[in-house]
Amino acid sequence: MDKGIKYDGYLSEKELAGAPGVPSIDQLNVKPLAVIECIEPIPCNPCERACPFSAITIGDSIWNLPVLDANKCKGCGACIPSCPGLAIFVVDMNYSSTSALVKIPYEYFPLPKEGMEVDCLNRKGEAVTKGRIHSVKTTATFDKTYIIGIEVNKKFAMEVRNIRM
Repeated sequence: MDKGIKYDGYLSEKELAGAPGVPSIDQLNVKPLAVIECIEPIPCNPCERACPFSAITIGDSIWNLPVLDANKCKGCGACIPSCPGLAIFVVDMNYSSTSALVKIPYEYFPLPKEGMEVDCLNRKGEAVTKGRIHSVKTTATFDKTYIIGIEVNKKFAMEVRNIRM
């Protein structure tokens, strides 16, 4: 049984279900959305400022957890590199009939290449499936955090959170 981030070092399903930045599977099946896996009340708000559509709200207290408004979110990913905790992803469940596109923050070298097959890792760091690198994006505003797009089987879209080359 998972005890959660405090004891195990990674989010438990219960913690993830209670995060106000995580959209429902029904919402994810409509359009690409940000998935904010932030459960720690820490003084942080760069994601709120980074969203050009005001889809992320922290509120008056910088200690509040980020709340995602799925109606406003466009799945653009502008919030991904803004998160110092690397806790924001974009999931596109409609990438194809069998595949989802998962966009993750990535701060390692060497960078993967588009088309490369990689091992996809879950929150525990365990390989759960193979994926194909769809895109590698960076700009000066990303401050050395790259956005890696990975094509994976839809059933792993809410599990894949890193890669191993």
